[in-house]
Parts: sequence; structure tokens; C-alpha cells
Amino acid sequence: MSRRCELTGKGPMTGNNVSHANNKTRRRFLPNLNDVTLQSETLGRGVKLRISAAALRSVDHRGGLDAFLAKAKDEDLSDNALKVKKEIAKAQAAA
Repeated sequence: MSRRCELTGKGPMTGNNVSHANNKTRRRFLPNLNDVTLQSETLGRGVKLRISAAALRSVDHRGGLDAFLAKAKDEDLSDNALKVKKEIAKAQAAA
């Protein structure tokens, strides 16, 4: 399982540990990923995703999963999230 947010594409970053003596060693900053089930109003079911805490706040801010995916760029989304976005668009077009 990769350490990458399925909605925003946020992944690990690199930097330095800096000691009191100013010694520098390389380290990784990992994103705060959580396994969540988000409800889609259009599909009427839950969707399991592995997203960052920042993405979870963004989903709430935009008004839910459907609204977030409508504005999201396709290149940032994972294959699973892109599939859900297309299902939602298809369901909204049929309704």
C-alpha cells in the first residue's frame, strides 16, 4: 500500500533531522493517512478511501465527496477515486 492520498495525491516528502550540534541526517515526512468510508449522496453508498487528514477537511469544506470530486483534477486522483468520480458523473447525468 503506497503512502499517497487518493484524493489529493499528497505523498512523502524528504528533509533533514537537525541535532543540537547541527548534524544533519536525511529523513522522510509521511502524510497523515486515514482509512475512511465517505458517503456519496448521488450513488447512495459509502466509498472506502485512504486519504490524508487535510483532504478529509477539504471534503467537508466543499460539501461532501460528490462536490469534492466534481472540482478535483483527474491527474491528482487515484485509479479508485477516478472510477468513483466517473460513476458519480454518470449517475448525475442519468438523473
